[in-house]
Amino acid sequence: MPSPSINAVAVITGASSGIGAVYADRLAKRGYDLILVARRIERLRNLKEVLSARYQINVQVIEADLTVENDLAQVEHVLRSDERIAVLVNNAGNGKLSGTVAMSDADTASTIALNIVAPTRLARAVLPAFIGRNAGSIINVSSVMAFHALPVTTLYSATKSYLLMFSRGLQTELAETDIRVQAVLPAGTATEFYEHSGVPLSAFDPSVVMTTENLVDAALAGFDAGEKVTLPSVHDTAFWTAYDEAEEALFGATQTGIPAPRYSHTISAE
Repeated sequence: MPSPSINAVAVITGASSGIGAVYADRLAKRGYDLILVARRIERLRNLKEVLSARYQINVQVIEADLTVENDLAQVEHVLRSDERIAVLVNNAGNGKLSGTVAMSDADTASTIALNIVAPTRLARAVLPAFIGRNAGSIINVSSVMAFHALPVTTLYSATKSYLLMFSRGLQTELAETDIRVQAVLPAGTATEFYEHSGVPLSAFDPSVVMTTENLVDAALAGFDAGEKVTLPSVHDTAFWTAYDEAEEALFGATQTGIPAPRYSHTISAE
């Protein structure tokens, strides 16, 4: 990601801690002014003070719970009205780890609202301006659980799969433009996510948990390299290439109006 023109702004959701806070630091270091969005306003104010002093940039903070309609609409308005915005990092997310029936209605609604509805609406809010000037970047923080579902990650995995597919769809829509969309898929990362998920970070082997700093630095290196999908913990990119090619081949194989021979015994003759 090149250094921005003067006064270019990066908007980061879920910026009060973890991955979002590190994105704020790294983008500030690159010269971006910041708009930081999160529920915990005191943390945002503290981060504003630190980053403003460290990098001599302007920082605006917005207290917002993106599962609440009025708060989400407030951030949408900022994205539509501030022409300096050059980067949107859709980082806010949650994932109460629970079986589908055991999960509360509130946790179910919150996960869908934050992991699906919010990033979709925020991308839609910022894209018209990006398209108008043929410039801008959206970074969607998904998860490796987009590829895999466990008994306690059914909804979380489904929402992160949506965010990956949404990102890839946007990439095809914007293929003839200079607008960038990157999907970042972290594996286990040392954030407060686990405190709220129901499964403590201490339950995991420390050797498979990445620091937030390493995660974001790898993600931005992937962005700089032009990656559309970045898997910071995957060392052999041949796995992604094979997955991507198999997905394309599978879709191609569906494009026939004739039932597969294995179903022929169930089809009545006309």
